[in-house]
Amino acid sequence: MAERQEKAVARYEAAAAYLPSRLRKLALLLPEEEKKRAEEFRLRVGQPMTVLLPEGELTLEGIVNPEELETLCNLATEFSRYAAVETMREGYLPVRGGFRIGLCGTAVMKDGINTNLKDLSSAVIRIAREQRGIADPLVSRLFRDGEFASTLILSPPGGGKTTLLRDMVRCLSDGAPEREAKRVSLIDERGEVAVIYRGEPQMDVGMHTDVLDACPKALGIPIVLRAMNPQIIALDEITVREDLKAVAMASGCGVRLLATIHAADVAELLQKPLYAALLEDRVFRLAVRITRTETGRAYEVEELPC
Repeated sequence: MAERQEKAVARYEAAAAYLPSRLRKLALLLPEEEKKRAEEFRLRVGQPMTVLLPEGELTLEGIVNPEELETLCNLATEFSRYAAVETMREGYLPVRGGFRIGLCGTAVMKDGINTNLKDLSSAVIRIAREQRGIADPLVSRLFRDGEFASTLILSPPGGGKTTLLRDMVRCLSDGAPEREAKRVSLIDERGEVAVIYRGEPQMDVGMHTDVLDACPKALGIPIVLRAMNPQIIALDEITVREDLKAVAMASGCGVRLLATIHAADVAELLQKPLYAALLEDRVFRLAVRITRTETGRAYEVEELPC
């Protein structure tokens, strides 16, 4: 437990290193108990910087100015912003160390397409923390007749789906003494699972995982099917009908799937027409439901209805 808490503080301080000097000093003054629980730094021009804790935003002193957001971007891109324009126009920057910076500002439009962001107004540094090992006792329960059964991870927003997905991908990719390693293709549309930085995952997603970064899931699934010969395709947050069609196509090709969906449980899933069709087609066989407890998170496996 003490080692985990030390790592949580270290991750907080590593994320703070991307803040401009004045704001970094303020962030480092936070008590260690709050550093361990911090989830984000939030910067808004004309407002004080805040630190997001599980119970809400904690306001620090001082007002954020536009120049500090520019400095933040320069630090995040190692003063090579031109190399990050592809993700910056999507509103985020992947950062060395497994962090991700979300951005708001004025869109630079050309022929109806956003090509960049200027006059930055807000930024969020997400303090991503790996919880390596949380999936170890869980993954073995997701096999049927010796094969991985396509599985959905369910929880409301902020419930820990992406964190669990990342560690499940690692487990499946690395294998274990009782089960062989699997070839996993991870379609990381928002760059939050593997957090690719200059081609290298900043998070541990396993040695047999191929990552397709910043690609919409409906486009990415056919790409990895053609190019990577995956045994399992993993993806975060199925949200639109196009995703469902691509997922069904992959299932029809014999590939197993691991995906997350915003839903508290299977009952809520069945109330959403978009996902009800997915269950009717039996693309997924199992669900992992994440629930919060007084000591953390619990993971419950259940069979999906026929």
